Amino acid sequence: MNSIKIHPLDNVVVALADIESGDCINADENKLCASEKISRGHKIALTNIKENSPVIKYGNQIGIATCDISAGSHVHTHNVKTALSEDTKYEYHPVLNSLPKLDGKSFMGYRRPKGKIGIRNEIWIIPTVGCVNSVVEKLAKDNQDLVGGNIEGLYAFTHPYGCSQMGEDHATTKKVLASLVRHPNAGGVLVVSLGCENLTQAEFKEELREWNGERVKFLTCQDVEDELSEGRKLLEEIARAAQESVREEIDASELIVGLKCGGSDGLSGITANPVVGRFSDRLISLGGSTVLTEVPEMFGAESILFNRCKDSATFYKAIDMVDSFKKYFVGHGQVVYENPSPGNKEGGITTLEDKSCGCVQKGGSAQIVDVLGYAEPVKTKGLSILSGPGNDMVSATDLTAAGAHMILFTTGRGTPFGAPAPTVKISTNTALYEKKAKWIDFNAGTVAEGKESLDEAGDRLLDYVLKVASGEFTKQEEDGYREIAIFKDGVTL
Repeated sequence: MNSIKIHPLDNVVVALADIESGDCINADENKLCASEKISRGHKIALTNIKENSPVIKYGNQIGIATCDISAGSHVHTHNVKTALSEDTKYEYHPVLNSLPKLDGKSFMGYRRPKGKIGIRNEIWIIPTVGCVNSVVEKLAKDNQDLVGGNIEGLYAFTHPYGCSQMGEDHATTKKVLASLVRHPNAGGVLVVSLGCENLTQAEFKEELREWNGERVKFLTCQDVEDELSEGRKLLEEIARAAQESVREEIDASELIVGLKCGGSDGLSGITANPVVGRFSDRLISLGGSTVLTEVPEMFGAESILFNRCKDSATFYKAIDMVDSFKKYFVGHGQVVYENPSPGNKEGGITTLEDKSCGCVQKGGSAQIVDVLGYAEPVKTKGLSILSGPGNDMVSATDLTAAGAHMILFTTGRGTPFGAPAPTVKISTNTALYEKKAKWIDFNAGTVAEGKESLDEAGDRLLDYVLKVASGEFTKQEEDGYREIAIFKDGVTL
């Protein structure tokens, strides 16, 4: 099969492999030949599409034809435009889907105080201000000898903030850093301050509210003669406490998994994203939790996603989240619909609606139980929607701060970065999996090749996730790629 019709209502098909001019397209009962060369992931008109008529993919309008398009022709940015605008009206039409029934599953993880669980036992170094980034990097580099036994890693997470910020930006930085300190994947944390920054140590402790004094230590560089030797002493104390943690069997219902995509292509919504959606449904069926973010990449797909909200209050909370992001765009003089990157477009994604309809496939078919603010912790088991932008590093940090134990990251083009939480890279196509074997953990391209169904790939992904939760390193972890990026909207003093 060289192409696929995703939904019965679609008037386009997607090429699963490069198609030459004249090749037969076998995605529908009607015989159709390509009138030009079509690259993998790109769309082909299944029927004649009149100018100003809707282009339908995923059973949803993804744009408007800007000219007459003949059956067999390439359908892309040269002949399609977005139909989105800043003003959209929404109505709640509840949809309830059944989930697969699975036998109970478990993994080997770490039990933390107050019922929390972790899937890693690492030491994290968190700077409260960017002025001490070099210090925390050197502390992490010079003290790797503390890794071993039950301690699985020692990492510093640098950022440029913590001073010269006001209002919401200051509060956001404080909230995200405190969430990282509380993250259960950290068996111990060293918080490093300078001493004269806006985000004072006293203010940060007030944000934390409470902490375990054996596992969380504080260092203010201006208060000591040698911050590196003092930092070493504190890290040694943290390491002694962290070594006491041991893995034990934990029910899969305790897992929280973040869902993210980046470097998408035309196969993202056909292979990797729906495979992740199948995984999400399976984990939720087991009593676990998943978190979907990237609000701008929900624009145009709201009806697909939000009608699954558990009630009207949750639905309108989701709509308010979308409207707030639209106002954020407009307030900065930007349109809401110019989102697909050059790489996205090269991979076959035409409009934001096209991208969004593929993006939300990661949420599977489960009911949406909650809508969370930026970096707000997950409170309810099931599928939650988290407010955050599409940017890979910012949204992955957002997911980690919300409590995700790991992040499933689908990609059609590849990326090496990793969040503080283990970041599983899932390729949409086998060519990427083979080319970037050092980046990609899981290949969903098998679905496009007809080697397994979406459900079979979802089962395989669930098994892999439980292995990662039990301690198997991702490619990103093997290379030590860990970083954070904090959302910023206001002025810098």
